[in-house]
Amino acid sequence: MIGNMITSLTSTPAAAPVTVTGGTLTTSGGYNYRTFTANGTLGISGGTLTCDALVVAGGGGGAGGGGGAGGLLYFSSLSLSTNQAITVGGGGAGVNSIGSLGGTVGVDSQFGSQTLVKGGGGGGFQSNVCNGNTGGSGGGGGYGGTGGSPTSGQGSAGGGSSQSNSRGCGGGGGAGAVGADGTSSNGGNGGIGINTYSTFASVTSTGDSGYYAGGGGGGNFGTGPGNGSGGTGGGGAAAAPGTKSNGSNGSANTGGGGGGAADGPNPTVGSLGGTGGSGIIIVRYAA
Repeated sequence: MIGNMITSLTSTPAAAPVTVTGGTLTTSGGYNYRTFTANGTLGISGGTLTCDALVVAGGGGGAGGGGGAGGLLYFSSLSLSTNQAITVGGGGAGVNSIGSLGGTVGVDSQFGSQTLVKGGGGGGFQSNVCNGNTGGSGGGGGYGGTGGSPTSGQGSAGGGSSQSNSRGCGGGGGAGAVGADGTSSNGGNGGIGINTYSTFASVTSTGDSGYYAGGGGGGNFGTGPGNGSGGTGGGGAAAAPGTKSNGSNGSANTGGGGGGAADGPNPTVGSLGGTGGSGIIIVRYAA
C-alpha cells in the first residue's frame, strides 16, 4: 500500500512595505504626496522608496525691477533607502527702490543630495545697481539695466529696459517664460511660471492656478500708468507709479518673485519692492 504523499508548499513572506514619514501627507489617484513648506526630513525605513520630487526655491525680492522666480526642478523615479534632508528656501527681501543695492536673492532649496535648486534673482534698482541679479530665474533690470541671467534648466532670464532712458523696469523671469522689458511708460510683466505639475498643485492645494515659479512685475519710475503684473505662479505685481505703496509679495510656497517698487511722491525715498515667495518641495510615491 502506498501511503499518502504530502507535498509541503513553502511560501516566501511578502516584503514589509517601506515606511515613509515627514511633511503633510495627501493621498490621491493611487499616490501619496508629502508636502514640505519648511525644512524637515523625509524619513525612509524598511526598504527602498521609488519616488518623484518637485523642488522649488524661494523667489527673489523686488527693487526697481521685479524679483526672479525661484528655480524649479523635477526629479523622476528616484530610488532612496535612507532619510533625506529637506531644505525649503525662503523668499528674498524687497528693498527700497532708491539706493545702491539690488533686491535680495531668494534662498536655495534642496532635496537630499539632489542638485541644488537656486533662489530667484533680486530686481535691479532705479539707479546705481541697475542690472537684475542672477538666480534660478533672473531678476528684472532697473531702468537702463539688463535682466539677470537664469540658472541653466531652472528658469528664465529677467527683462530689462528697452532703452537707456526708459523709466519702466524689467519684470522678473519665471520658470516658463522670460520677464518682459520695461518701456518708457510701463514696467515689464513678470514671466509666467509652469503648470506641468498641476496635479501636484491640485492634490496638495498649493501653487497658483496650477502654476509654480512666476516672476515679479517690474516697477515704473515715470509718469506713465503702467506697473508690471506678476507672472502666474505666485509672482507679485509692482507698486502703482507715483504712490507710497509697495510692490506685492510673491505668494508663499510658490517660489514667485516679489513685485517691483515705485519712486513714490518723494523721489529721494521711494517705496519697497515685494518679498519673494517661499519655495516648496513635494514628494510623490505609490500608495
